[in-house]
Amino acid sequence: DVLTALGFSRSQIEAANEHICGTMTVEGAPHLRPEHLPVFDCANKCGKTGTRFIHHLGHIKMMAAAQSFLSGAISKTINMPHEATIEDVLDAYHQSWAYGLKAMALYRDGSKLSQPLSTRSDTSAGSEADGKAAQEAEVQQRIDDAVAVALVAARAEAERAPVAATAMSTSAGAKPFRKRLPAKRKGFTQEARVAGNKVFLRTGEYGDGTLGEIFIDMHKEGAAFRSMINCFAIAISKGLQYGVPLEEFVDTFTFTRFEPQGMVTGHPNIKMATSIIDYVFRVLGLEYLGRTDLAQVQPDVDEPADFGPESSSAVEPAAAPRATAPTSNPHANGSSGNGHANGVAEQAEGPAAVTALLEGTTALNMLDVHLSEMMGDAPFCDVCGHITVRNGACYKCLNCGNSLGCS
Repeated sequence: DVLTALGFSRSQIEAANEHICGTMTVEGAPHLRPEHLPVFDCANKCGKTGTRFIHHLGHIKMMAAAQSFLSGAISKTINMPHEATIEDVLDAYHQSWAYGLKAMALYRDGSKLSQPLSTRSDTSAGSEADGKAAQEAEVQQRIDDAVAVALVAARAEAERAPVAATAMSTSAGAKPFRKRLPAKRKGFTQEARVAGNKVFLRTGEYGDGTLGEIFIDMHKEGAAFRSMINCFAIAISKGLQYGVPLEEFVDTFTFTRFEPQGMVTGHPNIKMATSIIDYVFRVLGLEYLGRTDLAQVQPDVDEPADFGPESSSAVEPAAAPRATAPTSNPHANGSSGNGHANGVAEQAEGPAAVTALLEGTTALNMLDVHLSEMMGDAPFCDVCGHITVRNGACYKCLNCGNSLGCS
């Protein structure tokens, strides 16, 4: 836009365009009588100042004059200006029926975003765009100011929080204190399907990586079940922020049974759930508490610690809990008795280090290992909802003793 860059105003540019290019309409032309103007009418208004156009009855009457001589319909579009109303459209259809037309195609100017030819002025659109841009800039500035004020208030409240928590803890009968999450926090989003129902689980974390809030999205907006799930997620989030341990929620809500329940797809470790709530807290227990007992497919187990320069370091999976061994004295020749009692072997050189580490670690519960291998495809108990184990050709429940077919 060279003229705008040179400093000409919008009105000056419009005046120059009209003087050089014309108004693109015969309306107002000299030596042309007003009664002659209908001869030059078009389907739509011409130019920026044009007001005349062919009325929809003109199209309809022209088609009606030829319809009786044709066996089929007429491929003719009835054009209407952008200002046409719903009543005009209704009248066009009624008049087409009254005149005996077999079909009619109606188009209102500007009703398609991809319309190749537009009769409306770009100048007015540009002016409207400029006005909208200025209005949006003003609104954005107000939003930025409000956000800045809110951030200052949030920082001040966060600074006062430890002092308030200490004062409340020392006073008798103090109310619980809510630890609010930072304005910008990390977390994860897990998409899966429980019995064919898509579920999105989103989490928000504190700066130390502990869980502070959850979001559960499923079904369409307005569904009653979606609203109940949202309220449940808010209640859990408030409980976490007021200090309720995540372990309490996991122990309380896992194995809850209601529809939808069944197979889980989309999660690498959890393959079956007795309800949406059961699935949610299985995921949270696995991700934040290392509760691998809640997963049907066990995550990869960490390799033992580095025994020497020849051993390679293993990659740690995100969900597997890490065990840290205290660093021993590099001059020691063996592990101490206290190290064996605590189940941790001190580092040493040579094959003795491997033996000491294997003997010092806590013995695995062989029953748990056996059950973890068997319950990947096991059904749920129809009495208590616990995951069953294979018993011959059928399954039995170790929680309540129920058998699913075999004695």
